[in-house]
Amino acid sequence: MKKFMMAAVGGTLAGALLSTQVAAPLMAEETKRNETVYQQLDLFGDIFEKIRQDYVEPVDSKKLIEAAINGMLSSLDPHSSYLPPSDYSDMRVQTRGSFGGLGIEVTQEDGFVKVVSPMDGTPAAEAGIKSGDFITAVDGESLMGIPLDQAVDKMRGPVGSDITVTIVREGEQDPFDVTLTRDTIKLTAVKGRHDGDTVILRITTFNDQTFPNLESSIKEQVKEVGGMDKVDGFIVDLRNNPGGLLTQAIKTADAFLDKGEIVSTRGRNPQDSERFNATAGDMADGKPIVVLINGGSASASEIVTGALQDHHRAIVVGTKSFGKGSVQTVMPIQGEGAMRLTTARYYTPSGRSIQSLGIAPDVVVPQPDQPKSEDKAAEGDNARKMTSEADLKGAITNDSMTEDEKQQAEDERAKAEEAAKRRMEDFQMSYAIDLIKGLSAIAPETTADTASTQKAEAPSDDGKSDTQQN
Repeated sequence: MKKFMMAAVGGTLAGALLSTQVAAPLMAEETKRNETVYQQLDLFGDIFEKIRQDYVEPVDSKKLIEAAINGMLSSLDPHSSYLPPSDYSDMRVQTRGSFGGLGIEVTQEDGFVKVVSPMDGTPAAEAGIKSGDFITAVDGESLMGIPLDQAVDKMRGPVGSDITVTIVREGEQDPFDVTLTRDTIKLTAVKGRHDGDTVILRITTFNDQTFPNLESSIKEQVKEVGGMDKVDGFIVDLRNNPGGLLTQAIKTADAFLDKGEIVSTRGRNPQDSERFNATAGDMADGKPIVVLINGGSASASEIVTGALQDHHRAIVVGTKSFGKGSVQTVMPIQGEGAMRLTTARYYTPSGRSIQSLGIAPDVVVPQPDQPKSEDKAAEGDNARKMTSEADLKGAITNDSMTEDEKQQAEDERAKAEEAAKRRMEDFQMSYAIDLIKGLSAIAPETTADTASTQKAEAPSDDGKSDTQQN
């Protein structure tokens, strides 16, 4: 017993000694790290006071602090930033679907302000600003090197006021100026129409109105076509869609999926990871779907595209997407402001991250440059000069067709000419429509008792957003 007691005491002493040998250096290292942090904070305080006392002009202490905070956040990545109270208020208005500005989505690349995409029907879109353009100056004042939020502030202003931006565009030798008039940007998140029996859903952004707009657009267009059994397919147009609320992207993908994962997000800590799955019901009733994307399709657009592509629910057509595979959480902070912080990466159902890579379409279809007006006129003249057998003098008539058959042939010719015109106006959309018609021709007939299951409204959004708009 005495030997056992001695062994136990010896083990306790050895354990205590081992704990001291391991824990002490760790505690010392943590203490040293904290001291370094406090030293850096003291350095910040010293510089702050020096600026206040010795700068050539009086400075606003609040603006200095805000600039320091924003500098700290923007140094992390292009999408993290500080939102002062006014910007935070603007952002909340944006997510509700209405805000003032130019209607342009921007990011920052190597110190330059880069256009992700203009929004449909806004001053930026009407002025011809394109995805990939660089904005180098506003009203003659250079934007080089200033934080993104400050650049956005310069582009905002009273509705009705003019602004001149300097654009650098690939393929253009010299920078050029574009003058725009600021306007109230009212976003209709989803615009529905149909081309023949093909339903086209143009989704411009992901805000609180996106899913309700999508649901109503599908119902309206299906009714106009004559019912779901008449619809040959759906085109989801996500070109130049800069993204928006994560929750709305999930609802949109869920609208076309019956089951399976939509997206997963993985943060710094494993316990912060989330996975979002589809619920039963497909608003498209199993009909063929084509998704259109381009270099202006970013973030939430890529979540929807990736989910439908990985589940083989849609064919993706167009050009490679933007490649923003991160999620920003907007966190309110004291003083009625907020910070937008990148908190996670998202992954498509197959487990791929598209960060900096983008989504590659299944069928690459570039959008050709529109011919100049004089070129169009020349094409029209050439078309008029062309002749057919029927134009030849003395050509014999076709005696094998009835008048009804001739009228049908004439109608088909008119449709073909309309399709050719559409290709000139929007080649990618025309390709998607042709693809839908081809898919519907080989798809199995939908059973008569299959009904479209309407989605219940998902829980309200969690405040996660991934856009920077002005």
